[in-house]
Amino acid sequence: MTILTNALSGALASQLALSATSQNIANLQTKGYTRQAALLSAVGADSSGKAVGNGVQVSSLIRFSDGYKSQQMWRAAAETGQYSQTQPYLTQLERVMGDQTASLSTAVDGFFAALNAVAGDSATSTPLRQQVLTASGLLAQRFNSLNNVFTAQRMSITQQRSAIVESANANIGKIAALNARITQGNAVGASVSSLIDARDLAIDELAGQVALEVSEQPGGVRDISLKTGQALVIGNIAGKLNATGAGAGQKFSLEFAPTPTSKPYDLNAEQLGGQLGGLSVYESGTLTAMQDDVAAIAKELAAQVNEKLADGYVLKSKSNKPDGKKLFVFDAGATNILTVAAGLVPADLAFSSDGADGDTGTLQKLLLINSATITFKDESTAMLGDADTQLVGKLGVLSQQNQAALATANTMRTHAVDDWQATSGVNQDEEAVNLIEYQNMYQANMKVMSVANSLFDATLAMMG
Repeated sequence: MTILTNALSGALASQLALSATSQNIANLQTKGYTRQAALLSAVGADSSGKAVGNGVQVSSLIRFSDGYKSQQMWRAAAETGQYSQTQPYLTQLERVMGDQTASLSTAVDGFFAALNAVAGDSATSTPLRQQVLTASGLLAQRFNSLNNVFTAQRMSITQQRSAIVESANANIGKIAALNARITQGNAVGASVSSLIDARDLAIDELAGQVALEVSEQPGGVRDISLKTGQALVIGNIAGKLNATGAGAGQKFSLEFAPTPTSKPYDLNAEQLGGQLGGLSVYESGTLTAMQDDVAAIAKELAAQVNEKLADGYVLKSKSNKPDGKKLFVFDAGATNILTVAAGLVPADLAFSSDGADGDTGTLQKLLLINSATITFKDESTAMLGDADTQLVGKLGVLSQQNQAALATANTMRTHAVDDWQATSGVNQDEEAVNLIEYQNMYQANMKVMSVANSLFDATLAMMG
């Protein structure tokens, strides 16, 4: 009976639609899940012209996805990854360099205050001269501590980038493998929605690590490349990122379908975007510049002080020519870039310019060093006494700029995710309505089947 066949098709269709709704509700909190629905279509009548139709069928299960919104979400992930990785390092430097009790400015001021104390009291005072040596040691320690912070950050960045490369390779391999499974599933007509969700989630994670370009290919395949153009995934073939070396010497390369004679393609990490690019830009720009500028301050200070002392006379000098000894030793390649010369005692400080113990001619020249000009890596200049303050100011500006960029990136990411969610995410209220509608549809079709059964029984009774 046509009425029974129609009702049966409606009941089966509503069951499948209910299954899709239940799947959506079950995955209400599943990250990256794309909602699905049963697409219903009427089954046409036969060619007799006397039939109303043959019920309903589920044409397909559809995924509510929008490629443009996914692309926007992945691009926003790269921006967020770039600035979020940089900010903790900037914040740490701000705290260290801006700390009033541990800053270079405090130590420099303490050094010149100790020199002023000698000049204002007695150039022959051993305790005051000892204070100068103590202040010199504290000053050197501040330079070394700050240099160690720079070095520690560089090591941390090296380790972090290596970990990002390893994680990125895992995502690249996962995307290629899922491409293969999606192609196979589509070929046999199987549902691949969960596979596509897993792949898109891996792409989203990879997009936070390096900026990507994603292109849709026939068969549901997605090819992935770096924003600089190098392929990471083509179909089911995965490339491999490499990180070698450490610190500023860390190098990055990409291998794709290598052969015995091929060489990895060298990458400029600063152009990669995402977490990897953000860390590289920070290291080569801000961190290296700050470390070089602090070293420049230490070098200039040591050179100026040693130069002035070389023209002076030590306490109780018996020489007929300047016999001053250097106070500081600067070594740019050492862990401790600035140290006080070994074996120096208070009497070795050559404050006299004419050999007389009470003379402070050389000491007065030392005090003028605080006003000497120093040139930074970016060609800007500052007085030696204000150099650290100027560096802290530059750092504060860079940190504020990064925070503003991060806030903008987070806002864009939030909007992109919300747009994706509006199309692909599960709406609890909408699914509740669907649940009731398909339940009513099923019950109505079962009622039709009951009516058809009654009609059939009545017909049999009449014939009997």
